[in-house]
Amino acid sequence: MAAGDAAGRRGTTTAAVVVPAVALSSGKPMPRVGFGTATATLGQAEGHAGVTEAVLRAIDAGYRHFDTAAVYNAEAALGDAVAQAIRAGTIASRDEVYVTSKLWIADAHPGRVLPALEKTLQNLRMEYVDLYLVHHPVSLRLPEAEGGSAVVVKKNLVAMDMKGVWEEMEECHRRGLARAIGVSNFACKKLEHLLSFARIPPAANQVEVHPYCRQNKLREFCREKGIQLCAYSPLGGNGTAWANNSVMDSPVLKQIAQDRGKTVAQVCIRWVYEQGDCVIIKSFNESRMRENLGIFDWELTDDDHRKISDLPESRGNYNFFVHESGPYKTVEEFWDGEITAGHSTETAFVSSD
Repeated sequence: MAAGDAAGRRGTTTAAVVVPAVALSSGKPMPRVGFGTATATLGQAEGHAGVTEAVLRAIDAGYRHFDTAAVYNAEAALGDAVAQAIRAGTIASRDEVYVTSKLWIADAHPGRVLPALEKTLQNLRMEYVDLYLVHHPVSLRLPEAEGGSAVVVKKNLVAMDMKGVWEEMEECHRRGLARAIGVSNFACKKLEHLLSFARIPPAANQVEVHPYCRQNKLREFCREKGIQLCAYSPLGGNGTAWANNSVMDSPVLKQIAQDRGKTVAQVCIRWVYEQGDCVIIKSFNESRMRENLGIFDWELTDDDHRKISDLPESRGNYNFFVHESGPYKTVEEFWDGEITAGHSTETAFVSSD
């Protein structure tokens, strides 16, 4: 899409929503609601142009926080969209957006972290990311990692040298390539281990959070340690390999939505927001993009919160990194005994052999 097309489209859309931001332990404040670029096909179905167009529409709607990762195959499309939005005048500069990316498990080895971030920045065509996360607390055995495959071959999972990897994450921060650093999919014990040697503590921890995966223990731990919890899959990740379909199909959430005159999606996002978390939402549908930002001028009731707190908890992202030959042989080990219910999902991106 040409810059002129973006500018022309802006004139036909409604006013953008202003999203509140929260201060982190380092870097600039993070907008509390972000736009996700992880798709069920890791970008294969949507293509570069599809992701770019979705991000442009999200910028029009008011999103300024964009979440991506090396494995999503969306970094270059995100970078193109931001560049187009600057040329069109939708945003004044790169500094107006907050960009998060993540270190994939194939590069979660000492000696590979800095080159991986440099590759991410090359894809984004940016000089820095606002937040760089260790995607999972596990690594992929070399040389299997050399191909850069998005597929997780479980038999090749190995323990991550957390100290060595984190030292290089800290170096990325010192060089100004990552204004803040953090982790993703870390439960309490793993965070505690990381904090035991980190010179720069993680600014954020991005994990699955929704009414059926509430993460109360982890949230309390992160709050005590000054780590911002950031939620992915607030709607349960519908349609993805990591989906928890309990969320959008929930009679309880549907009733709360009806009572509030809102959608189930808005109820879920508002619930996460009221926990104090940042929340990453992914919808490439423009009307839903805007609808998902309609959460700031109303509140859930105490009774709504009580009903949600009684829902049974389970994970959508459950056992992708659990294998009999790997560092985590059980779901309990991988998630440190926190919310261990879930179900195994078949996906082309994960294999045991």
